[in-house]
Amino acid sequence: MTNEELKILICDDSLLARKSLRDALKNAGCTEIKEVYDGQSAVDSYKEDKPDIVFLDIVMPVKDGITAAREICEFDENAYIIMVSSVGTQLHLREAIKAGAKDFLQKPPTPEQVKNVLSQVTGEER
Repeated sequence: MTNEELKILICDDSLLARKSLRDALKNAGCTEIKEVYDGQSAVDSYKEDKPDIVFLDIVMPVKDGITAAREICEFDENAYIIMVSSVGTQLHLREAIKAGAKDFLQKPPTPEQVKNVLSQVTGEER
């Protein structure tokens, strides 16, 4: 699988954070990117679209990212979820991993961090 073939879901209530991540993904060659702004929308969108990667914020309206990650993983135990948040405490990290997240990136993630995540999913060298 290549970056162009990946289906990606970005979930963050911050328009600026979504744009920043979308730009990094586009620069890495990703073209199929969907954006939502709250955790419930992330769960609903995941069930509908089955993306290859989900980038989830933690603090969001309606449903937080930890709860959304847990629900997505209950629906699909192979879901590839990356938490992206500015509240990167050890507690949040443990909660995110326990909920099923594969990794945790501090906001804003660097283009290099985004490329690392993509290469883990596609198996391609960077």
